Amino acid sequence: MPAPIERYALLSNCRSAALVSDAGDLDWLCLPRYDSASIFGALLGDRSHGCWSLRPSDPDATATRRYDGDTFVLVTRWVCADGVAEVREFMPVVEGVEAVVRRVVGIAGAVAFVSEVRLRFDYARAVPWVRQLETASARPSEPAGDDVPTGTLLAVAGPDAVTLRGPRLAADDTRHRGAFVVAAGRSVDSVLRWEPSYRDVPQPFDVDAAEQRTRTWWTTWAGRIDDGGRWGAEVLRSLLVLRALTHTETGGIVAAATTSLPEDFGGSRNWDYRYVWLRDAALTLEAYIAHGYLDAAVRWRDWLLRAVAGDPADVQIMYGIAGERDLPERELASLPGYAGSAPVRIGNGAVDQYQADVIGEVMVALEAARLAGVDETPFSWALQRALLDQVMAWIERPDHGIWEMRGDPQMFTHSRAMIWAALDRGVRAVDEHGLDGDAATWRRLRDRVRTEIDRDGVSAAGGHFTQYAGTDEVDASLLLLPAVGFCAPDDPRMLATVARIEQTLLRDGLVLRYRTEAGVDGLSGTEHPFLACSFWLVEQYAATGRLDAAAALMDRLCALANDVGLLSEEYDVGDRRQAGNTPQALSHLALVGAADALAGHAGRAAHRR
Repeated sequence: MPAPIERYALLSNCRSAALVSDAGDLDWLCLPRYDSASIFGALLGDRSHGCWSLRPSDPDATATRRYDGDTFVLVTRWVCADGVAEVREFMPVVEGVEAVVRRVVGIAGAVAFVSEVRLRFDYARAVPWVRQLETASARPSEPAGDDVPTGTLLAVAGPDAVTLRGPRLAADDTRHRGAFVVAAGRSVDSVLRWEPSYRDVPQPFDVDAAEQRTRTWWTTWAGRIDDGGRWGAEVLRSLLVLRALTHTETGGIVAAATTSLPEDFGGSRNWDYRYVWLRDAALTLEAYIAHGYLDAAVRWRDWLLRAVAGDPADVQIMYGIAGERDLPERELASLPGYAGSAPVRIGNGAVDQYQADVIGEVMVALEAARLAGVDETPFSWALQRALLDQVMAWIERPDHGIWEMRGDPQMFTHSRAMIWAALDRGVRAVDEHGLDGDAATWRRLRDRVRTEIDRDGVSAAGGHFTQYAGTDEVDASLLLLPAVGFCAPDDPRMLATVARIEQTLLRDGLVLRYRTEAGVDGLSGTEHPFLACSFWLVEQYAATGRLDAAAALMDRLCALANDVGLLSEEYDVGDRRQAGNTPQALSHLALVGAADALAGHAGRAAHRR
């Protein structure tokens, strides 16, 4: 069985990612991109689906772990009866090197380690052909020593090839095992590297130089962040997570590093989040801008221009990392699912949905970039005008909403408010920034949408905003209305909405997205509180002066992060465990927004009317 979700740490080279448990199991690795097929897939099954275990042979060994400062170099310290050793592992942030390094360093005494590798390519559908190569030490800059024989495995299947250099491993059926001892002051490296199978076997690289370059890269990036304040450490780690999920070359920002981790354990609410949702990426962009990363704004805008180029009617709510459009949802029989939660899906059927809020999110983010000093180009403003044309063409069309409902489309209030926001940002671009456009038409339609929401999106009985026209239900996405300036945080309708959310959507003090019992999502089963929604409630509390409640909820939410500061999508309050894909960009960027609100920064509310 895989470990609980919260026991995994992330490694990233900003092109792909790996998940390593606190027991030393590398259970998830996709190379060369976040959305590539898995090489290790035990996260969605068991060790037979691909795993690399590296840990002391002492069954009573205990481990503690941390990231080495503001990096994604993971340090796990093992304390055993015979000594102490550390495993320092990372994905080199080196161009052209798609690899995982696992360095074992002796601290005290002498510690025996066991390395066991099961390579399974293509989501465990391909057992590769593996052979031993004649090779030198796994660490050319400092051989491991005569007491640690080294070797190289070459594994090939279809388009993929992996070399694994390090302590010599022996075949045992379809796995490879080896043992070695590391003494105090010595180190032993294991380096797994992916290459296309048609290329020659790559030469070993300098692990010392790669580690130093990786540390320097992460610390330099993080050094631009003001980490002061009560939740400064959490903000810093969250921004690092967002960077770890941002592809260095394309600029695409994936929603999470994983697919099919369940929202409902044992159920079927399992989705592939290794793609770029325009909404999540736009929100991430705003977090970057708020903390001074304007270069990220420019790079993501360039990604957007490439991805949505063409007929505005063909705009999708999500794309592949390089802007790919074809993301069909499929179910895999080769992986049984996390803790039996089937099916495992790759691709995402939501790609074909209409979600009316998405263009509004993009327009709000791009105005934030303008306000921060990012100059418009003729191409970038032309794109925004084309997107507004599409908003107008679809203005009467019901949608599937921010939560990607698989039930019937509705006139979701949050979606309508984001249509309002899209038109409002168009008007502002003309009136306040001097850009050319039909502000009169946009203003008229913007005001019409507001009138419609005031009429159809407010409960006559309760005075609160409703999830969609024709229901009395509420939805946590309504907490975002003040953030984009649709209403003030202390608007009586907003206060009534918060009260209603507190009455119907709180589970043990955390916020559900909506009541699944209402049947609007068209899915069986239920789900757990959604962490981003709970952070949105913190922001709303802070904006209305409920600072004690905001701080208390913020502290509780931050305490739900795991030992290295990572948050998944949801939290199971009954069994006290994380749920859903991890680490989740939306959870971390909502944390940043909540901390900024508590620190008195205006954030998105700077756009308020």
